[in-house]
Amino acid sequence: MLLTIFMAIVFCAAITLMLLSAVAFIQKKEFFSSAPREAREAILPREKELFVGARTIGWTLMAFSILMILGTGIVSIWDGFRNGFGFWQFFTRFVLIFTIYKVYDMVCFDYFLLMRFHFFQYYFPEVGSVYPLKKYGYNIKSQLLKLLIVFPAASAIAAWVCTLFQ
Repeated sequence: MLLTIFMAIVFCAAITLMLLSAVAFIQKKEFFSSAPREAREAILPREKELFVGARTIGWTLMAFSILMILGTGIVSIWDGFRNGFGFWQFFTRFVLIFTIYKVYDMVCFDYFLLMRFHFFQYYFPEVGSVYPLKKYGYNIKSQLLKLLIVFPAASAIAAWVCTLFQ
């Protein structure tokens, strides 16, 4: 259980690093598909880097965050094999990691970074007029869909696949 909590923290750190690299350094409009439609339409393409080498730093951080995410999965699965996990143990591990991540996403990203500290608006000031119209929880349906249906389903499929290889 302790390893599962640690893996959830690593997963959250990796997603945070991915967000930081996409928003602050790479600044490609394509990375913001989860933003509200009004914000996606308002974002202006950034042809010029924030500073020389910003995109190189961003892509390096992005690659590192992807490796962290893959590492989380590999360690979680390897430890489950090593300890003889069955379906329910794998499922519990995966759904717990995803649930901790989703709660972290809703609290830290949506509330603190987006609504309270205006992190996204700092780097993309053109969306400043979009988010004051939004209240915290504006995307609650999609968040709950992921939390209650998508992530448990993905966890069940991953747990089933893991038990096939034991």
